[in-house]
Amino acid sequence: MRTGQVTAWARIRLAVAVAILVVIVVRLGAEPFLDGLRHTDPLALLVALVVTAITTACCARRWSVVAAGLDVHVPFATAYRRCYRSQLLNATLPGGVVGDVHRGYRHGRDTGELGRGLRSVAWDRASGQAVQVAMVAAVVPLLPEPVRGWVLAVLGAVVLLGALLLSAARREAVAALGRGWPEVLVLSALAAAGHAVVFLVAARTAGVELSTPRLLALALLVLLASALPVSIAGWGPREGAAAWAFGAAGLGAATGVEVAVVYGVMSLVATLPGMLVRVPGPPAPSRTRREAAHG
Repeated sequence: MRTGQVTAWARIRLAVAVAILVVIVVRLGAEPFLDGLRHTDPLALLVALVVTAITTACCARRWSVVAAGLDVHVPFATAYRRCYRSQLLNATLPGGVVGDVHRGYRHGRDTGELGRGLRSVAWDRASGQAVQVAMVAAVVPLLPEPVRGWVLAVLGAVVLLGALLLSAARREAVAALGRGWPEVLVLSALAAAGHAVVFLVAARTAGVELSTPRLLALALLVLLASALPVSIAGWGPREGAAAWAFGAAGLGAATGVEVAVVYGVMSLVATLPGMLVRVPGPPAPSRTRREAAHG
């Protein structure tokens, strides 16, 4: 993609996020956002910090497994630090993927394999989102009746697109996941479940009294929407999806936005340990396993 095309796409993504937030403010006012900020409490923030430390460990281990399959190994400790920093950048910069791009670029530069370094992160994210799609599909019966048809249609389109991408990159997909796919599956499910738990805490903090299974189903749906790379530091699709889903559940669109705001604040605070990550100078490129075998 040319530089001009990249810039244009970035502007489109920013415009979409702004449009979503503007529509929400026009229709619901600023009160749900202010209520969300008021309802965020220290205990909820502490829970988010602890749970995110665990989910980050799951993501770091998953990346290590995927990177090893592509012969661009990353030690768990390094992966853990870089995943934290990646999350912080995603939560503070437009697009929601800047941190992952930086993580892949840095790893590719360190290993002397820029392409495979970037693709290790791409497969890492793709595997996690594929499991999120499967988890949302599993909880469709618990979702409000008005949204089920739409969710099934979107999930069908996503699965079809994913199948086409896997077919086009079948050889690398096998290399990236290979024998490690059961571990990748479990780690992805644990990470997604952890984020859903944080969302559940956010909802309870905001005073939502829906049953836990149905609330977790809404959480998984909203979190899947929030993965769309059209946000402003995570804001936009998450609030739009929450307003739609909570409104359909009879809880009110304003309640959905309020919960999304509480979750957004909790998630931002939970990524702050990424500020403590030391950013060392560029190391000498290391050899990949294949180069070592021939060296």
